[in-house]
Amino acid sequence: MQWELIVILVIAIPVILFPAAYVWYINIGGLTNIFKEAREKRAARAGKTDINNTVKQELEYEKALTETLKKYPW
Repeated sequence: MQWELIVILVIAIPVILFPAAYVWYINIGGLTNIFKEAREKRAARAGKTDINNTVKQELEYEKALTETLKKYPW
């Protein structure tokens, strides 16, 4: 291989892989959050936790998120 090709590969590979890894990280984080919420809801239905507290926390989070999005529209 010529040295120019090696330099191009050394530069191009991280440029391609870092955004792909970041998107993968976001997707895995979202799935983890969904599984966690489902587990909490299932436990609440089984009577192991207080569902009202969980719902209250979710509503507070959604309200805070809505207020933040109103302040900073995309």
